Amino acid sequence: MAEKPSHKRAKRKAAGRGGRVEVPLRRRRRLDARKKIRGAFRAEEIQRTGSRKAFLDAARKLRDSRSKIKILRTRQENMDKAIEAMRKAGVRGQVINMGGTKRKYVK
Repeated sequence: MAEKPSHKRAKRKAAGRGGRVEVPLRRRRRLDARKKIRGAFRAEEIQRTGSRKAFLDAARKLRDSRSKIKILRTRQENMDKAIEAMRKAGVRGQVINMGGTKRKYVK
């Protein structure tokens, strides 16, 4: 399925000027964005759908990214599902809404 322009735009915004988009992971998977900040890598996965399976897949990608800072970016109404998926996958990180106004930490 082709990627929507809004998802492409969100990935480019997450990567920033010095970051990379579509970073390869093991098992033929790709991370949406990765950027180096103050000596540590920040991995960011954007998930716009509301399905629990998609959130779990995104959380597992973050887990396998080996980056120090892990961010799952989603719509505000789906933040609770994203937190639940990150806990289930055993990932510590942040869940942020698309606008960047709300942020929740998963420990």
